[in-house]
Amino acid sequence: MTQIATIHAAFAGHVHTALDALEAAGILPAGLNRAPVTLEPPRDPAHGDLATNAAMVLAKGAGMNPRALAEALVGELTRLDAVIAAEIAGPGFINLRLAPEVWLAELRAIAALGADYGRSAMGGGSVVNVEYVSANPTGPMHMGHCRGAVVGDALASLLEFSGHKVIREYYVNDAGGQVDQLAKSVFLRYAQQLGHEGNFTTDQFPWLNSLFVDWENQGENALYPGDYLVPVAKRLTELRGQELLELGIDDWLPIVRRFAVAAMLDQIKDDLALLGIHHDLFSSEAELQAAGKPEQAEEWLRAHDLVYDGQLEAPKGKAVEDWEPVELPLFRSTRFGDDQDRPIRKSDGSWTYFGADLAYHFQKAASADALVDIWGADHAGTVKRIKAAVAAMTGAEGKAPKPFEVKLVQMVQLMKGGQPFKMSKRAGNFVTLADVVEMVGKDVVRFTMLTRKPEAQMDFDFDKVVEASKDNPVFYVQYAHARIRSTLRKAAAEGFAPAPDDLDLLGEEELALVKLAAQFPRLVEAAAAAREPHRVAFFLHDLAAAFHAYWNLGNDRPEKRFIVAQDGKLTAARLYLASQIGQLVRNGLALLGVEAVEEM
Repeated sequence: MTQIATIHAAFAGHVHTALDALEAAGILPAGLNRAPVTLEPPRDPAHGDLATNAAMVLAKGAGMNPRALAEALVGELTRLDAVIAAEIAGPGFINLRLAPEVWLAELRAIAALGADYGRSAMGGGSVVNVEYVSANPTGPMHMGHCRGAVVGDALASLLEFSGHKVIREYYVNDAGGQVDQLAKSVFLRYAQQLGHEGNFTTDQFPWLNSLFVDWENQGENALYPGDYLVPVAKRLTELRGQELLELGIDDWLPIVRRFAVAAMLDQIKDDLALLGIHHDLFSSEAELQAAGKPEQAEEWLRAHDLVYDGQLEAPKGKAVEDWEPVELPLFRSTRFGDDQDRPIRKSDGSWTYFGADLAYHFQKAASADALVDIWGADHAGTVKRIKAAVAAMTGAEGKAPKPFEVKLVQMVQLMKGGQPFKMSKRAGNFVTLADVVEMVGKDVVRFTMLTRKPEAQMDFDFDKVVEASKDNPVFYVQYAHARIRSTLRKAAAEGFAPAPDDLDLLGEEELALVKLAAQFPRLVEAAAAAREPHRVAFFLHDLAAAFHAYWNLGNDRPEKRFIVAQDGKLTAARLYLASQIGQLVRNGLALLGVEAVEEM
């Protein structure tokens, strides 16, 4: 890609060049820490185009009054032809006003870079493992998984766009009791395919008889009721015939478990593909344990005095009558901010969920420079301990711990007509992702999931997400792009085309659009650093709002329309502006995995 310094990067460089000049003149001492220096648009555009805090954050180290340092810095910055005014605000902030040509050059940069405008080398090629979805392989994807899936996938795209290498990973929880229940559920339907319905001998299948009677059993050993398992059982019957009925449970259970998990993963992948989501890696918990990874992690932790044999504290609060202290291997998570040390094995020697998870993260950290997990908000209680484990395992022997973040995603409440919405129980007792995508489309689902911060509660209202109004952010952004494409088609039919030759004809209203668009590269870097892809959706909504506002000027003032038939040069310039705004919308939507439609 052609490297073109975008406006914020260029002027950040100008600020540092001005500081270098002050050092050379002896006004500033050498060696000051410039890391806190920022350059960003002021909150109120009336104050200028860019603002820097350089004088504020460097004054103390320089032993200077902030305003005095600001005055010296203003003297350097106003030497630039691109700066038409530099004003000191408050105790020492500097507001810069830039020449129109600066913004017109940025408009040309958008055209030159096209789909790469906003792409950054910030990541420096560092490898980030983003684990998301990781739903238990016991059924199709439902709307409880959807939001985390979209957030994780958009974050992965954002990190790639900002210069990171990304591993998209799905952790398959295929070693727990719920997978045995899945296998039994499939076996039940397999038996049904062969004509058996509650007529098993109690010695062979006692649990099946009871569950045929109590299909909606919600106890510890309840089976999965969804009809989605029927095709799986049919396929199993085709492959195995009656063979499995002749085996004892210890023999058929591992066979059916492997078959059922593989079938569910195929369905999960198909469901995720409906959202345009594809993972690079599916890591199996069962394979992890079979390979002895938890034992290896425990050995390593013991060697570094991070696991010891000790007794758990008694549960806090109300006394438990049958409480008996048991010696367990405990991870020293209190060293890393947790409120108590955590067991990695149960009293029967099997791994706790935390013990297996610890080993899994140890494995992930070996091939990545940073880790990001996207979890449901119901896992909030385990965040502190797993962060402690990753800090311990990656920061031993004097090393800096590898960055690790957990992003918690709240559930989505489905609504229709202002009321909670429930669909058929074809899949059991939940609403499938496939059904929702079929109803409203992939793009609506993806964009809507990013219209609020992931930690905030969200209502997904089937009526509102397809509403053609400015109150629907999905429609509002898509309509902006469709309007631009329609305008360009109409202009072409009338003999007009975008051209950069007379951009100086653009006025303040048009330049305001360019100034907003020019924030995209900075926004990408900030969103990637914060691991917050929803910022891109917010930016697109603001850009669409600004575009629609400008468009509406032409309703009452014909001279403000994009196509002014009697002025070909001005029309070409405005069409060029519109074309680049459309490019920005496409770039942003691409990061979110949403198509930019041509017409609506």
